[in-house]
Amino acid sequence: MNQILILYRSKYGATKKYAELLKEEIACDVFDVKDFRKSDLKNYDRIIFAGAIYASGISGLNFLRQNYKDLRDKKNAVFCVGASPFDEKALLEIKEHNLKGELKNIPLFYGRGAWDEENMTFKDRTLCKMLQKMVSKQDPESCEPWMKALLSAVGQKCDWTDRKYLIPLIEYITK
Repeated sequence: MNQILILYRSKYGATKKYAELLKEEIACDVFDVKDFRKSDLKNYDRIIFAGAIYASGISGLNFLRQNYKDLRDKKNAVFCVGASPFDEKALLEIKEHNLKGELKNIPLFYGRGAWDEENMTFKDRTLCKMLQKMVSKQDPESCEPWMKALLSAVGQKCDWTDRKYLIPLIEYITK
């Protein structure tokens, strides 16, 4: 058996887009995690979990946490999607926050996603506006890269998804 599975959770579409791009690059099956039956895990030996970053959490990882005993002997990877440019320090913080305990050795990969305030839920749009307001009061010289990206995205519609972000993940999962 040498089957690859991609389980994703996408709220606004960027993570789903990456899952579909992966399917174009490698032989794999792709499912929204909410539509996947746990009993089918036995059919795969390599699994990629893809989810967006919201408030430093990766969406869809509950499936990985809840089913790790059935996954620990498989080759696993997590691909997270965010609106910020790649930042090694921020990615390390995301990994430490999400991949703890028995999950700590699972490799984490990152792809830049999209930003569209018009498409956001009222709650998400309100939280982003509050965060933007808070960040805008800081000295620009002290802003982290994600803060600068947040401020530059105000009122913009952006899609930063790019196949280049998948290269390290593909190299890892196909070895």
